[in-house]
Amino acid sequence: MSAATTRSRTPDRLCAEAVDLARAAAEEAAAPGVVGEHVGLVSEGDRVVTHYFECKDFGYRGWRWAVTVARASRAKIVTLDETVLLPGADALLAPEWVPWSERLRPGDMGPGDLLPTDAEDLRLEPGFSGEDEPAPNSAVSQDMAELVEAEDAEVTGGSPANLPFAPRRGSIAAVAEELGLRRARVLSRYGLHVAADRWEESYGPKTAMAQAAPASCVSCGFLNPIGGSLGQAFGVCANEFSPADGRVVALSYGCGGHSEAAVMPTPPRPAPPVIDETRVDPFPLRPAPDSGSVSIAPDEPSSELGHS
Repeated sequence: MSAATTRSRTPDRLCAEAVDLARAAAEEAAAPGVVGEHVGLVSEGDRVVTHYFECKDFGYRGWRWAVTVARASRAKIVTLDETVLLPGADALLAPEWVPWSERLRPGDMGPGDLLPTDAEDLRLEPGFSGEDEPAPNSAVSQDMAELVEAEDAEVTGGSPANLPFAPRRGSIAAVAEELGLRRARVLSRYGLHVAADRWEESYGPKTAMAQAAPASCVSCGFLNPIGGSLGQAFGVCANEFSPADGRVVALSYGCGGHSEAAVMPTPPRPAPPVIDETRVDPFPLRPAPDSGSVSIAPDEPSSELGHS
């Protein structure tokens, strides 16, 4: 270890004794009554010492005021270098900063809040603007016009934008309007998959409610179908007593509010037999002679004919 390194680790005597200078600097930078007791010092180098003072501010628990003082070589006067507030080992620190787009969670938006959507959001893609040329098989394309002319029909030439009035049927604009594509941006395929995964996780076949359900939503009368490609796997629940009322549910989801769920009554169980062991009931092996409905005496007409 060199002599320079040894000198740098040993606090300078004049700088170490400048506690009052360091306290005055800390009190000037902080609010009144915030600077506490002197809790130590650290040698930062040759003739450079940092003094630490306790911070009494309730919002900065465990923090310390750090005042660095120094003096020039062969000088007797100690001067102020800097004053900062630094966290200690058990300081209360703020969480790491995260952009708002990553902090936002479902349900955070309230009335009056605006959520701007990124222009490069993968969940969206451009919709139909009407500025593109008609497709070759369109009702207003040149190829289709020639085909109609051969069939002796009448078609107004030009794109829908150049027509005096937009054709109601057969045009790209009409089809796009019917399919809901006349918006600036529409849901992309990635957006569809993300939404489907989120809905299936909340109201899908793997939930505890669906596992205990008597049947799935695909056979429930309270299921309201939806259009589009998502309608092949999802619908909207319309049962006010269901936990998924008004929610998009998977067709494989289910709950106890199924329209065809019937609770069968439990069959009554007969009471156990009671045996009276204090009395004896006689059971004759042969019936009494007068117990039947037919007399045992021989009939007179039958005796004359030889019958017994």
